[in-house]
This record gives sequence, C-alpha cells and structure tokens, in this order.
Amino acid sequence: MTAPRLTASFWVAAYRRRLEASGIPCMVVRHGDDGSGAVLVKLATLDGRAQVFQRSFDLTTGDRAWVVLAEGPEGECDAACARQSAFDPDLWILEVEDRRGRHMLHDEGLA
Repeated sequence: MTAPRLTASFWVAAYRRRLEASGIPCMVVRHGDDGSGAVLVKLATLDGRAQVFQRSFDLTTGDRAWVVLAEGPEGECDAACARQSAFDPDLWILEVEDRRGRHMLHDEGLA
C-alpha cells in the first residue's frame, strides 16, 4: 500500500521546523496551493551562489527524490524560479540560507 501524500502546506511547515531546529533560516518566498502545490527549494549560500531543488522521481527506483533544477549565480537561480512560477500558479518557493550549504532535503522523511 502506498503511504498517503502530505499536503504541501503540511510538508512546508514540517520542513521549516526541521531547519529551524538546526539554526537554518527558511522563508516562504511564494505561497502556493495548500493542498497540492509543487515545492521549489532555493538554497542561497550567501556568497552570490545558489541552487534550486525540485522534487522528481528517480527513474531507476521510482522513488521520489530531490534533484537540482538550477545552480550558479543567485540571480540565475531566481530567474529559474520565476520561469517555473510563470506556468505553475500553485507553486511554492522556499528560500533556505546557509553558508555551509545545508538544506536537509535528503534527510529521511523529506523526499
């Protein structure tokens, strides 16, 4: 049996709490659909660079996984987020700020 899918707002709240417990700031830049919105996570390392992650599927296992949508100068990552939000009105965009590059997306329970 497949586990029930969490709503986007529930997942975002849990993710933000997990980051906060580790002292990692996370802001909601764009609030998407509470129930079924997709989520992008932008990781800004505060040196002008960033990465944007989106949830996808691992084609070999079929499992959900976080993959890099864009990386490089922060402005280019912001532009990638803007392009995605232009065609997805339900999209959430979160911004994580951490000089060490921690985002915790690969931790158990967050895929």
